[in-house]
Formats: sequence, structure tokens, C-alpha cells
Amino acid sequence: MDLRELPRVVWVLAASRFVGSATAFVFLFLTLYLTGPRDLSAPTAGVISGVIGVALLVGNFTGGRWGDRFGHRRVLLIASSVGAVVLMSVPWLPVWLMAAALPVAAYLSATGGVSTGALTALAVPRGSRRTAVAINRAASNAGFVIGPLLGALVFTWSCDALFILDGLAVLAIRVALSRALPKEEPAVEVEEVPHPGMWGSVRADRSLVVLLVGVVLVDIVYRQLYTTLPLHLRDSGAPIGLYATVIAVGSGLILLLEIPATQQLRHRSAYPVIAIGYALVGVGTVMFGLPVTVVTVVIAMTVLTAGEILYKTTATAHFLDAAPDHLVGQYQGLYSGASTSGMMLAGPIGTTLYAAAPGLLWPAMGATAVVAAGFVLASATAAG
Repeated sequence: MDLRELPRVVWVLAASRFVGSATAFVFLFLTLYLTGPRDLSAPTAGVISGVIGVALLVGNFTGGRWGDRFGHRRVLLIASSVGAVVLMSVPWLPVWLMAAALPVAAYLSATGGVSTGALTALAVPRGSRRTAVAINRAASNAGFVIGPLLGALVFTWSCDALFILDGLAVLAIRVALSRALPKEEPAVEVEEVPHPGMWGSVRADRSLVVLLVGVVLVDIVYRQLYTTLPLHLRDSGAPIGLYATVIAVGSGLILLLEIPATQQLRHRSAYPVIAIGYALVGVGTVMFGLPVTVVTVVIAMTVLTAGEILYKTTATAHFLDAAPDHLVGQYQGLYSGASTSGMMLAGPIGTTLYAAAPGLLWPAMGATAVVAAGFVLASATAAG
């Protein structure tokens, strides 16, 4: 689908992604906040990150069901309102209550994100969704170009302000979407004959089940960017600005290259594109184990980002194209849950391995990404 043919709702949701990413300060600096001002150990911070990941996972798995049943617009607005209030309360909470509030905010964020993805998918016909997904990811990464740098400035000024500004931005997005999104959601035709639910539909497609295993594995690797990488750079003597710059470089490359790459590859089979992307993520991750300099870290991020450009849009659209129209929200949630499972697993696994054997972390993660690529190829075989 040509960019000019995309419906208005895709651009509206993309704009909300941009603002949300540009102000997602808590997500980027949470590990440093927990081990810094909150004075928690790295393993404890990893456990909290893991619990937050569980909440994200549950939000992704259940959020699609709420949206399919009650309307994705309604669910998105409610989740944004409550989640923002919870997020802004964090600086005043004791550690034990903070550890409970953060997963609640994460659950609501994931629920709203699923509805955002479902609204984007339903706005375009099946087979043309790679372009719509790429637009949303480009907008999100445009936000991440400036977000880490803004977040680093906020972090050095006031750690508590991270939560306040992030929450206020979520509320502002909620108000804007309540006015911009059409009240009538895209019509979904459901056949009168009995049809399987989401789990029955997924189980009937063995290739999707195999692919999901690869999605989970590669996300454990990918999420080290937000859990162990900032600790690795800090412990190597690098300033916080290097971490912010690395994230911004990756987002900038995605902003410049993902849409053209998606347009060029949109007629290619998804499986080899995804597998090559996973392999490149593995290579880039291994390169983070090199002696830390600006050059080595930026090159590692560039290689990893090349893999991300190839696999993320392609895998997302491939999964949504396999969804029956009445289950798009739940398929979006299932894929989002698998593709963010690293938020639950990457923290505990990565920080534990990093604390025990820092030099082993990056090769182990690289090997995991290669195994994930193998599952993608196995999925292609299962698909016939």
C-alpha cells in the first residue's frame, strides 16, 4: 500500500506513538533509578523489572480480549487515564508499594498498546499491513531519537521528574486521541457459523506456534538494551550520555531506513527476512562485549538495529495477517506478549548472568538469537 493511501487513523495513532516514545523516560532509565536513588542491588532491580515484564505480558495477552469485546478506542482511553495517574504516584511510594504500582502501570500501558496496534491493523486491509506497522514504528523511533537525550537531562536534574513528566505526557496523548479517533471503530464481519477462539485458531496453525518460540527467545536478547547494557556501560566508566546516544542512534537509523526497507521487501516471504534479522541482532549483541568505546558501542548498535529493521515490522505484520478479523485484537496481544516477553525474562536472566560472569553475557545472548533464527526457519518449514 502506498503511503498516500493510508487512512487518517493510522497517522493519528502514529503521532501518538511519537509523543509517547519521546517521553517514555521511565522505561529507559528504570534500572538506573532502582539501583541509584532507590539504592537497590542489581539482582533486586532485575527482579522488579521481571515483575513489570510479567505485568506487560499479562496486559498484552488480555488487552486484546478487552478491546475486541468492549471496543479498542474505549479501552485505550481508559487504560491511558488510569495508568498515567499510577505512574505519577511512584516517587512518593515506599519501595514495597512502588514495586506493586509499577506493574499496574505496565499492565495498563500494555493494554492500551494492544488496542493501538489493533486499531492500526483494522484500518488497512490484510496483506497491506507491513506499511502501516512500519509507519507506527517509524513514529515511535522518531520519538526515541530525542527521548533518551531528554530523559538523560531530566534524570540528571530530578529522578522523580521522570515519572511526573512521563505520566503527564500519557494524559496529554489520551486527551488528543479522545478527540481525534473516530467514535465508530472499523466494522468487523463475523461469520454466523461457529468459529474457533483465539487459542484454537493459533493451535491450528503450527507454523505460528513455532514462530512464537523464536519471538520469545530473540526478545530476551533484544531487551538487554534496556536492562544490562546501561549497567555494562556504567561499570565500564562510560557516562550516561553514551547510553542515551546509543539508543538515539538506533532509533534514528530505524526512522531513516525502516520504511524504505519495508517498501522494498514487502513482497518477499516473511520467514527469511525475519531469520536474517534475528541473526544480525545476535551479532550486534556479541559486539557489545568488545572493549567499551564510542566507536565499538555505536557499531554494535548499528548491526543490532539492522536486524531490528528487518524483523520487527515483518514479523508483526505476518502475525496480524494470519488473524481472523474478529480476533485481530487478541492476535495483536498474543504477538505483543511474545515480542515483549523479554521484559519479564531479560531482567532476571541478564542481571543474574551479568553479576556472575559479565564476560559471558554477550556471547550467550548472541547464541540465543541464532537459536531464535533457527525457530523461524523451522516455522517456514511447518508452513509448507
